[in-house]
Amino acid sequence: MTAIVTDPLKRKLATDLLAEIGSTSDSNEFYVGIGKTDTYDSADTTIIPIRHTFEERVARGNLESVKKVTASSMVIPRHNWSSGTTYSAFNDKQEGYPSNAYYVLTENNEVYVCLQQSKSNTGSANPSTVVPNFSTAGVNQVQAFETSDGYRWKLLYSIGAGDATNFLTSAFMPISVVSKDSASANTTELQQINIQNTSTPGQIVGVEVVDGGNGYTSAPSLTFRGNGASAAATATISGGAIVKVEMNNESAGLGSGYDYASVNFTGNATLRPIIGPRDGIGTNALADLKSSSVMINAKPNGSESGTFNITNDFRQISLFKNLDYTDSAADGGRFSGVTSKANRNMTLTGTIAATGFAIDEIITGGTSGVTAIIDEVDSAAGKAVRFHQNEKTRNGNFTDGEALSGSLGASGTIDSGNLFGVIDIYSGDLLYIENRARIVRSSVQTEDIKVILTV
Repeated sequence: MTAIVTDPLKRKLATDLLAEIGSTSDSNEFYVGIGKTDTYDSADTTIIPIRHTFEERVARGNLESVKKVTASSMVIPRHNWSSGTTYSAFNDKQEGYPSNAYYVLTENNEVYVCLQQSKSNTGSANPSTVVPNFSTAGVNQVQAFETSDGYRWKLLYSIGAGDATNFLTSAFMPISVVSKDSASANTTELQQINIQNTSTPGQIVGVEVVDGGNGYTSAPSLTFRGNGASAAATATISGGAIVKVEMNNESAGLGSGYDYASVNFTGNATLRPIIGPRDGIGTNALADLKSSSVMINAKPNGSESGTFNITNDFRQISLFKNLDYTDSAADGGRFSGVTSKANRNMTLTGTIAATGFAIDEIITGGTSGVTAIIDEVDSAAGKAVRFHQNEKTRNGNFTDGEALSGSLGASGTIDSGNLFGVIDIYSGDLLYIENRARIVRSSVQTEDIKVILTV
């Protein structure tokens, strides 16, 4: 049996996830976590995480702090318009994304879809040399237009300042469908609503020359058959073959209402109509540009009121759904705070300064034989040592009152050895693990953490 998952299903799964993350009407909470202060290996070479439960358990053990997700968006790969680049045109037979992009982002954060690739009179693709801009072209923002280099473009949407700050990266850019009855829409949203409301259903946006045929001494007249109307196109011949077909114009030549069509003409060429979305290009930018990725953004700022470590580094990003309090009975079950420390900790009988313990030191319990890696030493919080355990340590519980020795020569005595943070790091669903190069934190530093989930 052979089967595929269609783009609409991938898009639905992604948009359902986005809706769940952004919902304020249910009890689900999503958190971005940071952790893993220890190196990957002697050279600290980033390793690829593996999809199994052991890896999940290790990632939970590495966890230092979490912050609630408050910003999320659908995203697509970013393609900046660049003069001299050859772009593809929208094609209803395109699987995934073509090697030459069929949409672009301009410097003023406008996103255009390419409806027609420029071709020479011999059928060779020409590079784009004129930046698409509906205003410069002298058309309304909802109209397609042709630039002097032979490319035809249509504005789909503009990226607002807030979305650019949260979701625009060197590799991805935000995309959405705006509610058509949004009463609080901003300028870019109102523009997109206008584009969505005025898109023409079922247009024939182009014609693929499957086989140019032979023996042509003049370009044949083309007509379209199907359940739509008014599409019109012109063929160009070279060397006795049809080398390109261009739709006559956007306002009339693309027609409307086509669910199916064929091209009627004389000769032995094979031509295939390229039919746009049934509701029209621009009605659903997510579908037009094949979005099935969600970006989640969190920005830990300094110590986040003492819940994020500013004296050490981290190497791992994680995404959790529905963490619980460590003491669920006392605290009410589901954790719903904005930020929290997550790692385990112990208190010592003497001062931190007297013991000499330092971050990243490996500590060993003299009685239990348990080992751990120090994440943070905090004399202001009751002589606390915060630590984590992973695949490199002998995991278990330290014993109250036992002697503690450090790999760098420090020593001390444990007062209380198995204190857990506010959240239960083994609760909830761990949805995402990403290993990164070492990131050093400080009190004046804000991390801009972006997690991308692709269906």
